[in-house]
Amino acid sequence: MKTDIDIHNHSHFSFDLWLTLIKSHPEFKAKRVELFSSFFDVKKPIDEVTKVVKYYDDLCNSINEVIGGNVNTFEIYLLILNALEVDLKHLNKGNLNEFYQKSEDLFLQYKPVVIFENLHQFFDEIKNQGKTINILSNTGFIKGKTMRKFLIEENLDQYIDFHIYSDELNCSKPNPIVFQEVKNLIKNKDLKMNQILHVGDNPVADYKGAKDFGFNAHLIKHTI
Repeated sequence: MKTDIDIHNHSHFSFDLWLTLIKSHPEFKAKRVELFSSFFDVKKPIDEVTKVVKYYDDLCNSINEVIGGNVNTFEIYLLILNALEVDLKHLNKGNLNEFYQKSEDLFLQYKPVVIFENLHQFFDEIKNQGKTINILSNTGFIKGKTMRKFLIEENLDQYIDFHIYSDELNCSKPNPIVFQEVKNLIKNKDLKMNQILHVGDNPVADYKGAKDFGFNAHLIKHTI
């Protein structure tokens, strides 16, 4: 149990997902690179594809944080394919949608690992006190719609009052618009800002973003 998160002095809890509650399945990223290479008929060695995928994943994540917008998943694919010298003229949105569906199937086969200790028990404790929970996650390769499917499969969706994903809002943390959306969606309009706690692992996007907006924040550090 994460007893260092202050449940009692807060009434609403906003949680980041990646590296806060979950992390990637150890085999998933390698399997996705193999799928990407075969689907788009990439001619480069697999280790080069792996490096390029990671480079653009990190870069687009940084762009999202600095600008506060959201680089679309398909834009990330096209940047990677262009860097790998794949001819983009033969591609269309249908191809990209088909690949996304295959990568979603793979993601749900190699599901993320829950790293937050006793998560169901912790969420139970919050809900049993009549308090509310949301998920607030920046997305990249994995869209919000896929994260919802995963959370339903893990029986975690039952605890979550609402979800906010950057690809659906077209804004990323630490943009204050994202935290305003949390405030807007909380049913109890009488809650003060300091009764809302955002929990995440990123010092800028999660901790500073929430604090600058006026929420309380808790920076999580896992030993993973």
